Amino acid sequence: MTFLSQKSLALSASTLVLLSLGACSGMSGRQQDTAVGAGVGAVGGAILTGGSGIGTVGGAAVGAVIGNEVGKNKR
Repeated sequence: MTFLSQKSLALSASTLVLLSLGACSGMSGRQQDTAVGAGVGAVGGAILTGGSGIGTVGGAAVGAVIGNEVGKNKR
């Protein structure tokens, strides 16, 4: 897989995650924070690793954990 196609795949996956956040209307605030954290983490992971699939998934996982923790402290 070429570098450009890896970047395109990572960008497409990140865009799909971000667009699917429209389905968050029935979620609690903490669940929304977790989903947003996963989306942002996926984009960040893709950017930092040059579009690597593992970097994108790893970023999403880390972002979800951070988003969940942030959501825990909201009132």
